[in-house]
Amino acid sequence: MNSGFMKVLIVLHRYVGVVVGLLMALWCVSGFVMMYQSYPKLETGARLKALAPLRLTQLQGDAPIKLADDAKVAGFSLEMMGGRPVLQVQRGGGRTDILDLNTGGTLGVVDAGEVTRTAEAFAKANGVGGTANDLGVVDVDQWTLDGINRSGPMHHIVFGDKAGTEIYVAEKTGQVVQETTTRLRLISWFGAIPHWLYPTALRKDPQTWNTVVVTTSIIGTFLTLIGMYIGIAKFKRYKTGNWSPYRGWFYWHHIIGLVFGVLTLTWVFSGLLTMGPFGFLRSDAGRAERTRMAGQISGADVKAMLGRLPGAAGGDLVSLEAAPFGGKLYLMATDRDGRTVRWDDQAKPSPLTAEQVQGQLKKVAKAPIAAFERMDTGDDYYYSGLERRASFPAYRARLSDADGTVFYLDGQTGRMVKAVDKTGRQSRFWRVGLHDFDFSFMRARPLWDIIIWILLGGTTAVCITGAWMSWLRIQRDFEPVGRWLKALFSVRQARTDG
Repeated sequence: MNSGFMKVLIVLHRYVGVVVGLLMALWCVSGFVMMYQSYPKLETGARLKALAPLRLTQLQGDAPIKLADDAKVAGFSLEMMGGRPVLQVQRGGGRTDILDLNTGGTLGVVDAGEVTRTAEAFAKANGVGGTANDLGVVDVDQWTLDGINRSGPMHHIVFGDKAGTEIYVAEKTGQVVQETTTRLRLISWFGAIPHWLYPTALRKDPQTWNTVVVTTSIIGTFLTLIGMYIGIAKFKRYKTGNWSPYRGWFYWHHIIGLVFGVLTLTWVFSGLLTMGPFGFLRSDAGRAERTRMAGQISGADVKAMLGRLPGAAGGDLVSLEAAPFGGKLYLMATDRDGRTVRWDDQAKPSPLTAEQVQGQLKKVAKAPIAAFERMDTGDDYYYSGLERRASFPAYRARLSDADGTVFYLDGQTGRMVKAVDKTGRQSRFWRVGLHDFDFSFMRARPLWDIIIWILLGGTTAVCITGAWMSWLRIQRDFEPVGRWLKALFSVRQARTDG
């Protein structure tokens, strides 16, 4: 126990624990907040309510769209923006063409007046008081970090209402892309921002942010492993009758660490794995099948569909989105209340059937289908919870391949939404399961809340006591240095005075 190796471990644990232990305590405390509120985001329902009903004339349907007939189209959506129908076409490589159907040409940058009208429409539809005030254009700020900044420059709009509502309108599309309130922003500073290390200065550089999170998580894992080793080695019956040689904060850290050390290791290590370091636990399952399930559509298909829409798009419809299936173009027509109907290429209702999904999957799957079934509730891999939203009904298909691959397909569109193979199941356990503890047998609330409060409370106590006692011990270690510096300063001061 008094070997040089043990002494080195104790010193490492002590000094690393001051900084990383404090960060781990911050991760734990913010984890309580993350149980109930994550990073702010624009809810789909709020966005749909603010959209104007789609209105298409025959002239718009016949407009010369700047889209080549042989262009490969990954998807498209159609909505009203500023009183005109606008088509957003997703191309390969992340490219998006935004077309004004009144002219058929590319939509220009949305002017300030249109931004204000969009903001006012959003406020009216969602019961936001106050007056829209455009603070100008931003590329990225604290509330547009989570992939929202891919929309390009955004107008930052504040309303001055009691809730402190703020929205962001994309300059390129005229769409509302983010909404926050004073409450959500405040909670995020105690939850998502410290938990994900999301301050703007760090997160706006994805590579640096990734390196910092991965590095600190590795050090945290190392710190926890050392602490567990020391704690177990020091746990024995002493002459005093105690099972620990420590007193005060050191005693409580030792005992709590013995009880919750494995859990602390579980959380910090699974948090590391959520970053996918070094490609670990990454899977390409379903990538090829996902593309072949939809099939390829072209610019000519899009134009033909547009020609059939005038007269069909009316009533309270606010959005049309491409849902290709088996190489044929279908549309998902959505109204302001979020109700969605699937249309065929003649703009007629065409509900998807289980037989169609299974038949197309048989054509594209790499192995025979061993089981195919409808899902109306979630399972261990496809479910709603925390940040995950699963839509039902869905279809689950099990393949008879060596990896036991399982596909999950959307019940309305036939789109493959998830694929799980052997690596995917390992990822579900090591990355998600051990970090969120959202296994099916304990997912029901408030059971999950009770369990997590107890477990997270224990790991928080481990991290806080560890960081605090390390700080106290380092202060004591540096007392001789402090006295020497004080004496040295006093001597120099006396010489100067003399």
